[in-house]
Amino acid sequence: MSKPTPTDTATSRQDARHSIIQVVGAIPKGRVCTYGRVAERAGLPGYARYVGTVLKQLPANSSLPWHRVINGQGKIAFPVGSDQWQLQKQKLEQEGVGFCGERVSLRQYLW
Repeated sequence: MSKPTPTDTATSRQDARHSIIQVVGAIPKGRVCTYGRVAERAGLPGYARYVGTVLKQLPANSSLPWHRVINGQGKIAFPVGSDQWQLQKQKLEQEGVGFCGERVSLRQYLW
Protein backbone atom coordinates (compact mmCIF):
# COMPACT_ATOMS: atom_id res chain seq x y z
CA MET A 1 0.00 0.00 0.00
CA SER A 2 1.44 3.37 -0.97
CA LYS A 3 1.73 6.31 1.38
CA PRO A 4 -0.90 9.03 0.84
CA THR A 5 0.56 12.16 -0.64
CA PRO A 6 -0.03 15.78 0.31
CA THR A 7 -1.35 16.17 -3.22
CA ASP A 8 -4.55 14.18 -2.78
CA THR A 9 -6.68 17.30 -3.25
CA ALA A 10 -6.03 20.62 -4.93
CA THR A 11 -6.37 22.42 -1.59
CA SER A 12 -3.96 20.17 0.26
CA ARG A 13 -1.51 20.35 -2.66
CA GLN A 14 -1.62 24.15 -2.60
CA ASP A 15 -1.23 24.22 1.20
CA ALA A 16 1.71 21.80 1.09
CA ARG A 17 3.42 23.82 -1.65
CA HIS A 18 2.90 27.03 0.29
CA SER A 19 4.35 25.50 3.46
CA ILE A 20 7.43 24.23 1.61
CA ILE A 21 7.98 27.58 -0.09
CA GLN A 22 7.68 29.38 3.27
CA VAL A 23 10.30 27.12 4.85
CA VAL A 24 12.73 27.38 1.93
CA GLY A 25 12.30 31.16 1.92
CA ALA A 26 13.26 31.26 5.60
CA ILE A 27 16.60 29.44 5.20
CA PRO A 28 19.20 32.07 6.11
CA LYS A 29 21.94 33.12 3.72
CA GLY A 30 25.06 31.06 4.36
CA ARG A 31 23.09 28.07 5.68
CA VAL A 32 21.62 24.95 4.08
CA CYS A 33 18.72 22.67 4.85
CA THR A 34 18.07 19.11 3.72
CA TYR A 35 15.03 18.07 1.72
CA GLY A 36 13.89 15.98 4.68
CA ARG A 37 14.26 18.78 7.19
CA VAL A 38 12.37 21.19 4.91
CA ALA A 39 9.56 18.63 4.75
CA GLU A 40 9.53 18.26 8.55
CA ARG A 41 9.49 22.01 9.14
CA ALA A 42 6.67 22.35 6.61
CA GLY A 43 4.62 19.83 8.60
CA LEU A 44 5.15 17.10 6.00
CA PRO A 45 7.49 14.58 7.65
CA GLY A 46 8.51 11.84 5.26
CA TYR A 47 7.92 13.92 2.12
CA ALA A 48 11.48 14.92 1.20
CA ARG A 49 10.91 13.88 -2.41
CA TYR A 50 7.86 16.11 -2.61
CA VAL A 51 10.06 19.05 -1.56
CA GLY A 52 12.25 18.26 -4.57
CA THR A 53 9.20 18.13 -6.81
CA VAL A 54 8.03 21.55 -5.62
CA LEU A 55 11.49 23.08 -6.12
CA LYS A 56 11.80 21.53 -9.58
CA GLN A 57 8.55 23.23 -10.60
CA LEU A 58 9.72 26.72 -9.65
CA PRO A 59 9.93 29.21 -12.51
CA ALA A 60 13.46 29.90 -13.76
CA ASN A 61 13.30 33.49 -12.50
CA SER A 62 12.17 32.54 -8.97
CA SER A 63 13.79 34.51 -6.16
CA LEU A 64 13.28 31.61 -3.73
CA PRO A 65 16.68 30.42 -2.41
CA TRP A 66 16.25 26.87 -3.78
CA HIS A 67 20.04 26.48 -3.85
CA ARG A 68 20.11 26.26 -0.04
CA VAL A 69 18.37 22.87 -0.11
CA ILE A 70 20.67 19.85 -0.34
CA ASN A 71 20.39 16.12 0.30
CA GLY A 72 20.79 14.40 3.65
CA GLN A 73 24.40 13.47 2.89
CA GLY A 74 25.35 17.13 2.58
CA LYS A 75 25.59 16.90 -1.19
CA ILE A 76 24.00 18.80 -4.04
CA ALA A 77 21.37 16.53 -5.59
CA PHE A 78 22.18 17.38 -9.21
CA PRO A 79 24.69 15.17 -11.06
CA VAL A 80 28.24 16.21 -10.15
CA GLY A 81 29.70 18.58 -12.71
CA SER A 82 26.38 19.33 -14.43
CA ASP A 83 25.45 22.94 -15.15
CA GLN A 84 22.84 22.86 -12.38
CA TRP A 85 25.32 21.37 -9.91
CA GLN A 86 27.88 24.05 -10.71
CA LEU A 87 25.29 26.83 -10.43
CA GLN A 88 24.08 25.61 -7.03
CA LYS A 89 27.64 25.19 -5.74
CA GLN A 90 28.57 28.67 -6.97
CA LYS A 91 25.52 30.25 -5.29
CA LEU A 92 26.30 28.50 -2.00
CA GLU A 93 29.98 29.46 -2.10
CA GLN A 94 29.03 33.09 -2.80
CA GLU A 95 27.04 32.99 0.45
CA GLY A 96 30.03 31.64 2.38
CA VAL A 97 29.05 27.96 2.47
CA GLY A 98 32.20 25.85 2.30
CA PHE A 99 32.63 22.50 0.61
CA CYS A 100 34.92 19.61 1.42
CA GLY A 101 35.06 17.83 -1.90
CA GLU A 102 31.44 17.50 -2.97
CA ARG A 103 29.94 17.85 0.52
CA VAL A 104 28.81 20.65 2.75
CA SER A 105 29.47 20.17 6.46
CA LEU A 106 25.97 19.74 7.86
CA ARG A 107 27.42 20.14 11.34
CA GLN A 108 28.64 23.62 10.40
CA TYR A 109 26.03 24.91 7.92
CA LEU A 110 22.77 23.08 8.63
CA TRP A 111 19.84 25.30 9.55
